[in-house]
Amino acid sequence: MTLTRRQFGATAAAALALTALPVRAQAKEIRVGFQKYGTLVLLKGKGILERKLEPLGYTVTWSEFAAGPQMLEALNAGALDIAQTGEAPPIFAQAAGPRLAYLAFEPPAPKGEAILVHGDSAIASVADLKGKKVALNKGSNVHYLLVKALESAGLAYEDVETVFLPPADARPAFETRAVDAWAIWDPFLASAESALGAKVLTNAEGLAPNYQFYLGDRSFLEGNADAAKELIAAIAEVGTWITGNPDAAAAELSPSTGIPEEVLEAAIGRQSFGVAPITDQVVADQQSVADTFAKLGLLPNPIKVADAVVKL
Repeated sequence: MTLTRRQFGATAAAALALTALPVRAQAKEIRVGFQKYGTLVLLKGKGILERKLEPLGYTVTWSEFAAGPQMLEALNAGALDIAQTGEAPPIFAQAAGPRLAYLAFEPPAPKGEAILVHGDSAIASVADLKGKKVALNKGSNVHYLLVKALESAGLAYEDVETVFLPPADARPAFETRAVDAWAIWDPFLASAESALGAKVLTNAEGLAPNYQFYLGDRSFLEGNADAAKELIAAIAEVGTWITGNPDAAAAELSPSTGIPEEVLEAAIGRQSFGVAPITDQVVADQQSVADTFAKLGLLPNPIKVADAVVKL
């Protein structure tokens, strides 16, 4: 069919009008892992990350995990882009594969993890743990705490019987006295103190920093630096809000954790906020964790933590 001059002009004008329309960026996905307690679950609830990333064309998918090691297993398997854990899980994840990368950290919070014993226990010092059963989540931050606590008391790692259980299984084991002690972090720590009358044998003060890390799949972070920067900005925003509103934060976290608000306020009071880029000191501290686990034969191979740090 031959177009008339008028028809051709109308068609050209329509095409020109279409090219002038704003083009919506193709949606990209960022997959974030979180636990029932912590900054990321509050970030999820507030929708701050979605609002920051929408102009960049990203959607956010959230996945809940029981603890850090399980979350980093998913990251190493390519099922996650972003995760938050304590200091030990990244060590095992880096040793298991090349995907993991450190993005940022929160300041130390050594009071936020501890080794608990029963309120009426005859165990009065870490040295008294010799020959006892200690429950803990394998590869978690409290795994390192236990190692350092035993070391400080002149005990070998093999002097106690480790019982590897996630928090949901460790609590009933502790409550029914199937184990003598429980190495655990907040808010499970605060809950056990309040509900079970558990007493702190030792926390991490002088033993371990108890950092919180924001980690990612290296290829994702390097290919999506804009999204990663917005993520850190969103985390900083939520951290500032929690610091100024611990009671409101506890109220928001209570339904998901099943822990009373006043108990969560105690846990929040032991937490530290102020997300920042990874420093040389943090790398050195993490290398000490890695070297400790390697010496105990718990890692398949030695690692160099600095190799897993990305700077955007």
